[in-house]
Amino acid sequence: MLLADDGALRNDNWRHLEDSEAIPDSNPVTVSFARWEQESEALRARNGRLGLRLPSDAPVEAIAPALDRLELIVLSFPKFTDGRAYSQARLLRGRYGYKGELRATGEVLRDQLLFMRRCGFDSFTVGQRAIDEDWPKAFADFDTFYQAAADGRDPVMRQRLSRPR
Repeated sequence: MLLADDGALRNDNWRHLEDSEAIPDSNPVTVSFARWEQESEALRARNGRLGLRLPSDAPVEAIAPALDRLELIVLSFPKFTDGRAYSQARLLRGRYGYKGELRATGEVLRDQLLFMRRCGFDSFTVGQRAIDEDWPKAFADFDTFYQAAADGRDPVMRQRLSRPR
């Protein structure tokens, strides 16, 4: 199940292919980074919607030339203490201007949702625990921030400076 950054729970309409599976013509599919490296030319020429599963140890620069073709990039959190996908998300949004959907998958915890969203994530793969613990409320846990981020919210100092006196 997916949790969107607007707090809605949705079904995942993407098919996440194994490397050995044939690629259908039109269904929205994601492929692994390994498969992308081997078949990127054919995948880019495909008619259907295309997504990529990027592991946390893969360089974002490797997919930069194809970002206009990728509608979804799934970034992996193999354990909750591994924060490399935060950096990948910030690079994709900030340096490379990626406008498609960024999805967090793996060890996604409620306490991290708001900060993942601030780094640029749009959706999160979650389980029943997210429903039981009302995870959508996590997006409202804080409303004031000290740092600028990919979510476009003004930091508190910029807010203070822009107030009429």
